[in-house]
Amino acid sequence: MSGSRPHLGAAAWLAAGPVRDILGILDCDGEEARVVGGAVRNALLGEPVHEIDIATTALPEEILRRAERAQLRAVPTGIDHGTVTLLADGVPFEVTTLREDVETYGRKAKVAFGRDWRRDAERRDFTINALSVSRDGVVHDYVGGLADLDQRRVRFIGDAAARIAEDYLRILRFFRFHAAYGVGQPDAAALHACIAARAGLTSLSRERVRMEVLKLLVARRAADVVCVMSDAGLMSMIHGGVSYLVAFEKMVAIEVALGERPDAVRRLGALAVVIEEDAERLFERLRLSNAEHGRLQSMADAWWRIAPSFSAQQARAFLYRVGGSGFADRVLLAWSHSSAPAEDARWRALAAFPTRWTPPSCPVSASDLMARGVLKGPSLGAALREAEAAWIAADFPTDQGAIAAIIARVAAEHRA
Repeated sequence: MSGSRPHLGAAAWLAAGPVRDILGILDCDGEEARVVGGAVRNALLGEPVHEIDIATTALPEEILRRAERAQLRAVPTGIDHGTVTLLADGVPFEVTTLREDVETYGRKAKVAFGRDWRRDAERRDFTINALSVSRDGVVHDYVGGLADLDQRRVRFIGDAAARIAEDYLRILRFFRFHAAYGVGQPDAAALHACIAARAGLTSLSRERVRMEVLKLLVARRAADVVCVMSDAGLMSMIHGGVSYLVAFEKMVAIEVALGERPDAVRRLGALAVVIEEDAERLFERLRLSNAEHGRLQSMADAWWRIAPSFSAQQARAFLYRVGGSGFADRVLLAWSHSSAPAEDARWRALAAFPTRWTPPSCPVSASDLMARGVLKGPSLGAALREAEAAWIAADFPTDQGAIAAIIARVAAEHRA
């Protein structure tokens, strides 16, 4: 990455396939087009390239004309702001006309289309996100992004306070990008600006905050960065409660020790949930999905009763009741709040229990009880629940005689 003109010409995603085709139709006949932003950053760092965004000097109408001539599907997803989505080989690519800010006020900005690559770069958030690469593989840097990549430093372009005032979500983005790409302590000027502007977080939509927080929690250095944010008074503003930093750090370590992929909801539970009211608060403050809310509610349900001393019968009963996902969530939450290390063999064995036993279906049906005189209605529902509880308490017998005995006993208690 050192040197004034880094080159990505050998990158397969740039030199072949749909990116090459799109650049081919836009980077000609008096117009220029380049790949910009995260794809360039990740390629230079040797990390996976996912979304590929393209900037061009061509106006939106010209983008549409050229796409039509090339028989590419074009969707005017944000044409007022200069963005057209082109689909090549079924893959969507956002193509945006170069812009420059004429006036900024909060998240809103009055922009004008332009042809100046430097001014387009200068309106972006961080130096490492303002790099561009032309189709010949040459990387262009107007704001010091290459030096910051070398140092693994996340830094605002220009005055940090001014950039944050344009969009307060940049506070969270700063910490997310530092957690994902930075090393050492956060850039001092940026950190100071984020702390000074933290009240602006309250002006953001809950959906935008949720998106950034969940991405932050699974970033490479999430444990370190969450501690910095907590010390700066930011985490309590985000989730409105106590931050359990030791449990969060332990959860990260446990996932690593078990070879689990980082799980944002599970990590959020370790950070901020100990009782069901915590799950309700997070649901409201972060506008979580129903599925995310349900997981946090389940995690909060008496996790403190779980211990690696569980007998096999206790583990089977628990797994049957909450299912594999709920079992893993609650066991790992209890483990993260314990004094045991992330490599603890007993906790590891309990966490792996679902790989050793699959819950069976309850063998008692409504027809079994009705055949023995239990009538439809509330009594039948109660009898079914009682029979299932008895079958669980007997440790899930499969012997037909034992099952018949449970049915006969419960039916006798509930028949008309």
